[in-house]
Amino acid sequence: MNKQGMEASHIVDPVKHPSGIVPVLQNVVSTVNLDCKLDLKAIALHARNAEYNPKRFAAVIMRIRDPKTTALIFASGKMVCTGAKSEDQSKLAARKYARVIQKLGFKAKFKDFKIQNIVGSCDVKFPIRLEGLHACHGAFST
Repeated sequence: MNKQGMEASHIVDPVKHPSGIVPVLQNVVSTVNLDCKLDLKAIALHARNAEYNPKRFAAVIMRIRDPKTTALIFASGKMVCTGAKSEDQSKLAARKYARVIQKLGFKAKFKDFKIQNIVGSCDVKFPIRLEGLHACHGAFST
């Protein structure tokens, strides 16, 4: 992988692209079912880079450095992984979080992995009038 964490097959040459505008992925959000009930207090106490404040939010918040992501881990065994810069990175990160949970003694599996959202950005090289865009394309905007 290159330094942005994308495989060569995902890189688009802007010179060869018809518009010259190529979006850059900023965030990929995925979910996975670990298929077991989890003791969030135990996870927060024994895992590194994990925080749990049940009065504030009903999930353990865990972070890893490579790929730089954050996971929300729920007692039901469901997990949300956010912050990856590619789909492959998101899957790798989710697997790493699942492995951490397994090493803590839970019988975590890796079921129903799904990319839920992808955010990209690009410079279109002109101002975008949002009111006009909404007026012309109301069915696609709010």
